Amino acid sequence: MYMNGKRLKIILIAVVIISFAFVCAEILREREKKTESSAIHGIAEELVMEPYLPGIRRMNETDRRASGDGFWRKALLSQYPGLLYALENGEEGVTESDYAKLLLPEGSDEDYRGLPEEALEYGDDAMHLEKNLESAFLKENEIYLSSEQEEEGETAEDAPEQQSFARVEEKSYRYQWEELSSYEALIKAFYAVDSTTVAGEGLLQAEKLLEKDMRIQGDADAPQILIYHTHSKENFVDSVPGDENSGILGAGEYLAELLREEYGYNVIHHTGCYDEDRAYAYSNSLPALEEILAKNPSIEAVIDLHRDEMPADRRLVMDLQGRPTAQFMFFNGLCRTTKGAIEQLENPYLSDNLALSFQMQAACNEYYPGIARRIYLKAYRYNMHLCPKSLLIELGAQNNTEEEIHNACDVLAHVLDLVFGGREPERGEEMGQDTPEGD
Repeated sequence: MYMNGKRLKIILIAVVIISFAFVCAEILREREKKTESSAIHGIAEELVMEPYLPGIRRMNETDRRASGDGFWRKALLSQYPGLLYALENGEEGVTESDYAKLLLPEGSDEDYRGLPEEALEYGDDAMHLEKNLESAFLKENEIYLSSEQEEEGETAEDAPEQQSFARVEEKSYRYQWEELSSYEALIKAFYAVDSTTVAGEGLLQAEKLLEKDMRIQGDADAPQILIYHTHSKENFVDSVPGDENSGILGAGEYLAELLREEYGYNVIHHTGCYDEDRAYAYSNSLPALEEILAKNPSIEAVIDLHRDEMPADRRLVMDLQGRPTAQFMFFNGLCRTTKGAIEQLENPYLSDNLALSFQMQAACNEYYPGIARRIYLKAYRYNMHLCPKSLLIELGAQNNTEEEIHNACDVLAHVLDLVFGGREPERGEEMGQDTPEGD
């Protein structure tokens, strides 16, 4: 009896020590929540894991897994998913205990102000333009400009400085999809994959991405498209501070007006601000987005419109139809790091998201070669789990002008209509089927 009592006392003491260790870890996380995850991870290990849970720390340090270590790790840390995720995924993992704080790494993706060029996570990799696309772009511009001059009887010297935008009705370039049947060829032609994640042939197959129906099914009697901004404070080089008609909010309203007036869609432009603390913008915006979608179940497409961050000497601009036009980029979160899926950040619509950005990219490259940078793939989720037709678009960068951004919106609106209206991809032709009459 005495020995049993002694053992019970030892067990109780152990439980108290473990509980105290987790309380200490929680305090550390609260104090250091805005520091880099690797620093917090190291502090937690040294001050908490080492003295109180050395066994679990040793499990994490070795590449060889002890039998049952996963079970015990999850059992002991089930109430601390941030710490559990950090231990299982290394220093790239997040360390917040609150589920919503798993979105923390997303909020700083574009926050490159003051960093050297080599610190940029999607610079050169996303600025890919093959020679055949470049030739198609030059040809398309030459055809447009020459036809404009013929119609107006003008020379290059007396032509107006600003041309009006003309929708391109014929493709300047056509993909031969059989040449992109391999995963390697598809990645090279369409994607830039961040070092934090891995894609894989299971996700990216041209035929499957093309066959997804991305047409908007409902009519314009009810809202069909939601445009919002996780980072609403993003501005351009000549934006007016505090003016909602400029910056990314102004770009969003201009895009919404184009979709309404030129293409007949019913669009909600939500201008809520969620980036007072940029690091938490995605978790801050999520409840509001869920509420909007609940009140407007007719919404079929959700667009999160951003602008990128580039070094001062790199400008995302091209001459399109005689107009300086910002380049843009489609962005997808894969909900997985290089070590596997992030269970806490599930996205049931991942394949749909990927299909939509792929079809948008293909349409951009075929109608407006050079306007779209390669699709960027990164590890996290970016609130793209709310709707099958979800897009995150990086429209230009901080050193683009408002004019360049609005010119890009003209192109973007047309390409959105090509895909949402079912005109791209050319159904049947790309998949080796007969195109139904009327499509």
